[in-house]
Amino acid sequence: MANTQAMCNSFKTEILQAYHNFYATNAARTINTADTFKGALFYASGSLGAGTTIYSATSEVTSSTANYTAGGNPFTQTNPALVSGSAQWTPSAPLVWTGVTIVAFDALLVYNSSQGARAVSVHNFGSQTINNGTFSLTMPVSGGLISIT
Repeated sequence: MANTQAMCNSFKTEILQAYHNFYATNAARTINTADTFKGALFYASGSLGAGTTIYSATSEVTSSTANYTAGGNPFTQTNPALVSGSAQWTPSAPLVWTGVTIVAFDALLVYNSSQGARAVSVHNFGSQTINNGTFSLTMPVSGGLISIT
């Protein structure tokens, strides 16, 4: 199996069911705070893709890996925007892991840790190996990390 880049199928219906709040001042919900979204790294041997429904530690970079915490890192929130007819969400800062040693990882799972670890999307960036270094995932300048057209 291999990790495949995709927006998770479950996310597509869950946004219509109001499970995910990317907007900090959403008057439509009784809780007026944005959910917490995280990004977790996965080994290239994983099988994440469109069918992924929740975050699971299966195939995740192990917690025994130097300076990596299971569950990944939280994103720095920004409000979604409408750009050229597409609803887009891009965090305002990169995800950074420093002093890590990780062999053969290739995917990031974006998930909503506020709502039962529901999966949002899988991003495949090709197999990487870091040896006691810094791994930084820079967010896209255009197109959004999450884009709905």
